[in-house]
Amino acid sequence: MPPSVKAILKPTQRDIGSLLVRRVLPALAARLVGPFIFFDHMGPATYAPGTGVDVRPHPHIGLATVTYLFEGAMLHRDSIGSVQRITPGDVNWMTAGRGIVHSERTPDEERRHGQVMHGIQTWVALPLAHETDEPSFEHHGAATLPQTERNGVSLTVIAGSAFGLQAPTRTYSPTLYVAASFAPDGALALTPEHEERGVYLVDGDLSIDGEPLEPYHMAVLAPGETATLASRSGATVMLLGGAKLEGERFIEWNFVASSREKIAEAKAAWAAQAMGKVPGETEWIPLPERGARPPQG
Repeated sequence: MPPSVKAILKPTQRDIGSLLVRRVLPALAARLVGPFIFFDHMGPATYAPGTGVDVRPHPHIGLATVTYLFEGAMLHRDSIGSVQRITPGDVNWMTAGRGIVHSERTPDEERRHGQVMHGIQTWVALPLAHETDEPSFEHHGAATLPQTERNGVSLTVIAGSAFGLQAPTRTYSPTLYVAASFAPDGALALTPEHEERGVYLVDGDLSIDGEPLEPYHMAVLAPGETATLASRSGATVMLLGGAKLEGERFIEWNFVASSREKIAEAKAAWAAQAMGKVPGETEWIPLPERGARPPQG
């Protein structure tokens, strides 16, 4: 590995709600990258007419979920009454705080006609001061996100700040989250603007300081190092990271917290169905036995 790369994270495949995902975070070599504690690459998956994604209502605490699509559409519903369709280039940011319940399903139109589903879902752990905030939801359309181009690389700032731009998405600590589209022979110098940084290759080819990065892998960059990202034939890349969070974070099923006690309380509340209901939904995912089921999005 070049000096600019601290670790390479390999994906593991999981099946959630009829959707195959490649999960990169959390990993043994890096449990978090900045505030990002969970990273799922969804699809691409082709759904025939009459089929779709059905992630039933499930709970979260202590985090924000961030959904960003390349293809397809998804319908978000939650226990604070949000109903939001998300399409490619948009951002759904749901802050769980002290607790929220949500579902994610294929919209009716796409279910009738079929679609290709492809995107990224991440969890951002909340700093201690916001860990038990009231839950909230916000949506930002693709046209509202700042964009720039550098040396054959188109950059969209999804959340936080990068390359002199600031996204409208609310964040709770210094955050880097950028979608980068490399044209053939495009190159980008990624400076140490943020304390911790990760580079994930969605598709295409990418090298970091001359060393190739395999598709579906994430390179965790060394602090303080500038890394040159380059693509011969073109690539789709996600840049993520930010400031390291204070203290430890525990993760179990869909819960993230600074203490095991908070997770135990959330588990008890969900088992008692005391975390709220999603209007229009009658199903829900039961609390699994420890280790019996991977997290939902």
